[in-house]
Amino acid sequence: MHFLYFDPGLGAMIIQTIIAAVAGVILFSKNLMHKIKVFLGITKPLEDDVFDDIEVKDSEIENKNSSER
Repeated sequence: MHFLYFDPGLGAMIIQTIIAAVAGVILFSKNLMHKIKVFLGITKPLEDDVFDDIEVKDSEIENKNSSER
């Protein structure tokens, strides 16, 4: 009869691998389901344009450049 020895480091590595695999599957499936829903027209695509939040007028840029000269 052979007994296998699992030290705490190996046990922690196995648990970490299982948790990472589950998290990866969950995150991948959420992204995939969103893409499928967008393709089918169920939901609208997300707009991740960060620069839409910043309101800069052209006149502000021109005034800054002319004051530096």
